[in-house]
Amino acid sequence: MNETDFLAGRFEEHRTHLKAVAYRMLGSLTEADDAVQEAWLRLARADAGGIGNLGGWLTTVVGRVCLDMLRSRTQRGETSLESRLPDPIVSGQATDPEHEALIADSIGLALLVVLESLTPPERLAFVLHDMFGMPFEEIGPVIDRTPVATRKLASRARRRVQGAAPAPDPDPVAQRSVVDAFLSAARGGDFDALVAVLDPDVVLRADGGKALPGGMKVLRGRETVAGQAATFHRKATLSTSRPALVNGTAGLVNTIDGRLFSVMSFTVIGEKITAIEILSDPERLSAIDLTGLEH
Repeated sequence: MNETDFLAGRFEEHRTHLKAVAYRMLGSLTEADDAVQEAWLRLARADAGGIGNLGGWLTTVVGRVCLDMLRSRTQRGETSLESRLPDPIVSGQATDPEHEALIADSIGLALLVVLESLTPPERLAFVLHDMFGMPFEEIGPVIDRTPVATRKLASRARRRVQGAAPAPDPDPVAQRSVVDAFLSAARGGDFDALVAVLDPDVVLRADGGKALPGGMKVLRGRETVAGQAATFHRKATLSTSRPALVNGTAGLVNTIDGRLFSVMSFTVIGEKITAIEILSDPERLSAIDLTGLEH
């Protein structure tokens, strides 16, 4: 085995972890793959013999690459929070190791949306420290901050995340029961039944891609969301809904004549739905892998 093959083998040992870091930083599976590939290119050009902790080195490199990508978005005037949902990860009850790594720590779509609202340095500090346990002393140099300043960035990000995206109920059976009740109410066009399963401050985000003028549609409040009962009813009766895990929580995959029509993610807290994310962008739906769903 030559040196390049040996190095490639060591890199592959860290690939799943690196993609999990990049996905939390970018909210895009394609861009996460690009960031991981860039990390490999930088490793191939580096003096690998001088790297003591390869996993830490690679995580730092991916962090830098993602930071540059987020800053590039800002410079181009892109505001992902307002224009599109993060990429969902759809799976069945059993998931492969890569999916498990990507959706660990309750990294639901609602949380990813909140992460999009952070500044790039805040997001990096929060993701690397709170989600992956990296010390502030190692994160600081990536964003040109002292460890103390980096700690403050992570703390500020943590408060925003905890306030806007509290952790969902951990019981998958309880989650599914609430989502089933939502689907039943939608199929029946039952406004009162919808109200009964929605939190007073529920937020609905619908991303139809280019087909939806004005970008992502956001509705807030129980009565406003339940006011979509007629729309829910029409779509529920036209489509076939299958239960799925969407970023590790109870969700729905909706098809019409076998074609993927939408993916719905639900955040359930205290037996009430606090957030609904609906991705119906045909272009992005075409890239979703449904092979892991149970039939």
